Amino acid sequence: MTSRRWFHPNIGGVQAEKLLLSRGRHGSFLARPSTSCPGGFTLSVRRQDEVTHIKIQNTGDYYDLYGGEKFATLAELVQHYTGQRGALLRERSGAPVELRHPLGCQDPTSERWYHGHLSGKEAEKLLLEKGRPGSFLVRESQSKPGDFVLSVLTKQPDKEDHRPPVTHVMIRFQPDGKYDVGGGERFDSLSDLVERYKKNPMVEKSGAVVPLKQVGMPPDVTLGARVGCSPPREKGAEGPCPGWTPVSPCQPLKATRITATSMESRVRELNRPTDVGEKAKQGFWEEFEMLQQQECRLLYPRKEGQRLENKPKNRYKNILPFDTTRVVLRGVDDSVPGADYINANYIRSDPEDKPGHGLGKVYIATQGCLPTTVSAFWMMVHQENTRVIVMTTREVERGRNKCFRYWPELHGSREYGCVHVCSVAESQAQGYCVRELQVWRPDQEEPPRTVKHYQYFSWPDHGVPAEPAGVLGFLEEVNQAQRSTPGAGPMVVHCSAGIGRTGTIIVIDILVDLIRRQGLDCDIDVPKTIQLVRRQRSGMVQTEAQYKFVYLALQRYIQGEQLRLREQREPSEERDYQNVGAVPVDLGPEPTPSRAPAATTETPVGVYENLLSLGRTPPQPCRSGMVWDVARASAQSLAVTLQSRVGTCLLNEGML
Repeated sequence: MTSRRWFHPNIGGVQAEKLLLSRGRHGSFLARPSTSCPGGFTLSVRRQDEVTHIKIQNTGDYYDLYGGEKFATLAELVQHYTGQRGALLRERSGAPVELRHPLGCQDPTSERWYHGHLSGKEAEKLLLEKGRPGSFLVRESQSKPGDFVLSVLTKQPDKEDHRPPVTHVMIRFQPDGKYDVGGGERFDSLSDLVERYKKNPMVEKSGAVVPLKQVGMPPDVTLGARVGCSPPREKGAEGPCPGWTPVSPCQPLKATRITATSMESRVRELNRPTDVGEKAKQGFWEEFEMLQQQECRLLYPRKEGQRLENKPKNRYKNILPFDTTRVVLRGVDDSVPGADYINANYIRSDPEDKPGHGLGKVYIATQGCLPTTVSAFWMMVHQENTRVIVMTTREVERGRNKCFRYWPELHGSREYGCVHVCSVAESQAQGYCVRELQVWRPDQEEPPRTVKHYQYFSWPDHGVPAEPAGVLGFLEEVNQAQRSTPGAGPMVVHCSAGIGRTGTIIVIDILVDLIRRQGLDCDIDVPKTIQLVRRQRSGMVQTEAQYKFVYLALQRYIQGEQLRLREQREPSEERDYQNVGAVPVDLGPEPTPSRAPAATTETPVGVYENLLSLGRTPPQPCRSGMVWDVARASAQSLAVTLQSRVGTCLLNEGML
């Protein structure tokens, strides 16, 4: 689990239940601070139409479920009980409590310097690889859930200077929704805090976080979590401390990983100019340029495409397949040099997946056919058991040949080398054409295969489509066709060169599939995904316009999913919210899953937190199976009590 957005720092049990019942599904879960045990936490899990609350103990040394396995961080505990290999929680009855789908919390800011769940070591590696002195990022604290850390690169590594090059400053999130760095000035938002210290640098000594003596900071404030911090400077000393270096967070190291639900705000951020003035560039340009600069790191051998006998098979002499991922034609005449060559690469959404074992998708990205490569193209289609071909270009655009026509006319039949192709049907849709082809090899005893050919006409000669809805609808039909044939081989995608439109379509499809499988709370990273496919075929996603179109297509898809989910919830929104048999309570509007302070006062005691002792009794008032006071109408001094229905003890597997 690469994200910890399942942690909701400012909700109670009632709000957790409302969120899980309105936004979640069976197996959805979140973690939150305990309302009855200060310093502790609670894991809230949806099980069908009920919500179970499991207490998490924080001793100061470790986290556990009041017995059983012990963990250094809350994230490690949650990860242990999630995932395919995670340990399973069970009730005494043996009924499982499954943690399948993390319910995400909205990020505290849409600023691109916020990196979310990132460890200290990961932050240091990122800053050292991509930053320069003054570069910074803000991340979640792993040791103190709900707080944050400002990580700043103070200097370049130096063999003679053994001071750590990265300083980490703890940022506390207070119950009233304010942020501070251990004392002194308090801020309404992380953005305000960062802006303040961009103008008024903090100070560090020997790489250790030390008391800050800057304007607006009290001299006795001790920050941070490095071992061996130098003692505070004596009061009354004047001038700069010997060996102290300004920590000036002036160059943000910007994050690219976001939660799917944050896409709209991220697009707004990327549309903002990065600088002032006439030559200001948008964030899209900035991110894309960074990708282009990293392209030199993704160069792998392309010797096969450079062979003399294979050069005529390449539509563009410099756009060649990587040898490591190229499609190798089998069953060819080995005596013919280059007989196994075609300008095509496998593209895997998860290269670590073993074929047939993972959930990742597999594509073949290739160039538009030349008259001399049509036979090799159909040999590849038959060899790979491809059932869907996606063509994102016309045969001729602006008077230039983009792709040789490699299929027969309607109701016609052609022989392409050892493969026969017959066109049996053709239909026109909005912006594209669908052809049904029968493909077979006469020398093999097997029935003809049905191959669907989708040709997209609506991609303009230059640039990208004006809006992404057409592409999303096109991809939906393409994927329905792919899913309709169990055991179908990789989808073949091509344009002319097989990298620009082809890469854009594949990246959109990979990320839409990720959201479809994992839900709107999943993490997505557009630049990282493009780097992933570029490691398998060079130059995928060619222009800034195509790069931006990926974002806009994802934004449109996510908006559609959010609308669909709202419409599904509407019929049930009028029912009273209660998961126990008791008097209905008006709990107000559905809470927004964010880090902003709650609009109403938290319940003073725990709500349905139903984990009993594993070998010992939790401290009071952490008891289960009792009547909790969960709502008070202060205007009328009316107390309403609810009786919990879920008071069973939860045990780790193997602890019975």
